[in-house]
Amino acid sequence: MRTRRISTATALAVLFSSVVLVGGAANPAVADSSRILPAASLGDIVADGVHQRVFVSDPESGQILATDYSGKVVRTLGELPGVNGLELSADSSTLYAGVATADSIVAIDTATLTESARYDTGRGTRPTHPALAGGKLWFGYGNAGDGNIGSLDLSGAEPVVTLDQDPDRTWYAAPLLASTPGAPGTLAAGIQGQSPAQLAVYDVSSGTAARTAQLRADASNLRDIALSPDGGQVVVASGAPYFHQVYRTSDLRAEQGYTSDAYPNAVEIAPDGTVAAGIDGWYDPDVYIYPQGGSKTASVREYDFPNTGSSSGSDVLDPAGLAWAPDTSRLFAVTTNSAGVRSFRVLTDTKKSVTSIVVNAPEKATRAKKLTVSGKVTSKTAFPAGSKVAVVRTDLESPKGKSLGTAALKSNGSFSFTDTPPSGGKVTYRAVYAGDATHSASSGSDAVAVSRATASLKLNRNKDVYSYGKDVSFTAQLGKTYKNRVVELWVDPFGSDKPKKLVRKAKVNSQGNLSVTVDMKRDTAVTAVFAGDSRTASKSVKSTAYARVKVSTSLSKHYRTAKIGKTTYAYYSKKKNPVFTTTMSYYQGRTQRLSLQLYYQGTWYDAGQEYFALGTSGRSAITLQGPHETGYKMRMRSSYVNGASGDSVNSTTHGAWKYFIFTK
Repeated sequence: MRTRRISTATALAVLFSSVVLVGGAANPAVADSSRILPAASLGDIVADGVHQRVFVSDPESGQILATDYSGKVVRTLGELPGVNGLELSADSSTLYAGVATADSIVAIDTATLTESARYDTGRGTRPTHPALAGGKLWFGYGNAGDGNIGSLDLSGAEPVVTLDQDPDRTWYAAPLLASTPGAPGTLAAGIQGQSPAQLAVYDVSSGTAARTAQLRADASNLRDIALSPDGGQVVVASGAPYFHQVYRTSDLRAEQGYTSDAYPNAVEIAPDGTVAAGIDGWYDPDVYIYPQGGSKTASVREYDFPNTGSSSGSDVLDPAGLAWAPDTSRLFAVTTNSAGVRSFRVLTDTKKSVTSIVVNAPEKATRAKKLTVSGKVTSKTAFPAGSKVAVVRTDLESPKGKSLGTAALKSNGSFSFTDTPPSGGKVTYRAVYAGDATHSASSGSDAVAVSRATASLKLNRNKDVYSYGKDVSFTAQLGKTYKNRVVELWVDPFGSDKPKKLVRKAKVNSQGNLSVTVDMKRDTAVTAVFAGDSRTASKSVKSTAYARVKVSTSLSKHYRTAKIGKTTYAYYSKKKNPVFTTTMSYYQGRTQRLSLQLYYQGTWYDAGQEYFALGTSGRSAITLQGPHETGYKMRMRSSYVNGASGDSVNSTTHGAWKYFIFTK
């Protein structure tokens, strides 16, 4: 077991919870998840495999958050001012926490999630980073200029605290400690934030700390350290150099490091030796995974955290913000964004190389003719011999997919197969790699447009004009198709208040016809739609028919009617003002155009026209004001003019001329 963490000041995190997918470099597992973490800072993070808990210390808020494996907070332990480093007992029954401001090591019962003991380390000691080794609990402590290592012995009847375990006074400040069950007598130490970084290794098997190696490393701004499971190496995450350094613990001699990227800030080593190397990567992957015994120059998997919320840039890993589940099934990470909001992230399939699949199908193809589909599966590591991809075809005949068997991978991961598509339209070929012991599952697809026969679809009544309210039958006629004989008929009356509506959907009759009757009160577009089938392409046709308005006009205030020639005239006294009353089909905002004409020397001449609003009943009464000239034949009519009468939902319609004359 080991503890190593740093407190990072941030704005107070928002206290809410939500689940989102984590973005990952080159296809992360879909099980990766994220949840907002109500923490203002991060001191340490450790995982308890027995109780399926993760503990996160928050120095700024003076609390420890206990979450489940999804990051949901199940208990908050407060009144722990300056709490920082955490260490879990070998049986996972007790969590130890360094509570600097209280000068104490606090023990927490992991079953009940309550404080079980508090051990005073002495006034002004400010213990920060506990680590179990050599049968004792060791801790870094001290203020700036006075760092050292102490121990807490809990094996006797009473706890015993021993300070100044490093007589050489190696440390300027409280050192970060790291230990591992595989080397119980080894303790590694370094100061967070120090430049150049200082490292030391101790043999604590005797109960006292004997320094066996010391190094002022070629590194700056140390953030995290971890021991390999056998204790043979210590891995260091420092802001520089731009890789994770590795040193032999026996003499702190530098060995091949893990080539991650700029600004390393976290390292966590699983019990099986898998290394998770984290960086402060605004523009690069944040976490790199290296299996034990694998290459240190090429990670098998990388994670790039996405942006959370409305902050600028992507989320970044908190310093020392990584923790493995003891069974290595998950890697837990704490990230933060530019607004100081922290997220608890769960990364799965960490030890498997990410795979990706590219499928290339022809852009177009002819139905019932053979085509070839190729593709390639790629990964950072080689695939086992005999690896295959499963191939599925999805088309109109098999919307849920039809298995086409498997295609073998060549040595470079490429594959190909042939197929004769029985259906036309969009045909999708999907290749699936199921994954193996060292590779994650993945899939890829590509679609090809396969030819289909052109359907014959006709619709009558286009451009016909009808009287207002006429019942008109529109008939669609469908020609030869493969299977589908269903046609949809959509009616769309002009005007925004009458939306397009499906009025009939049915099989055509034996002659291929399907009809619908429309009450023509407005100009109307009727659309016939054939959805197509696997061998016949879809098609739609539209027919637009036009409807006149209903208009009538009456004259009043005349003293008699009589014919002049064959035309009936209304006779008015020149002192009487005629009233022209028009009734027209109503539509919101509609006006009627009243036109006057005068007969002179055998020809009718325009005498003026004007638009008048209709009432909601469609009625408009207009009075013709005097003075009036006698002896002249006159006539008037009311019209609806498409567009000019305030709307465009009917066709232009002229009412009948009404004739009148003024007398003395």
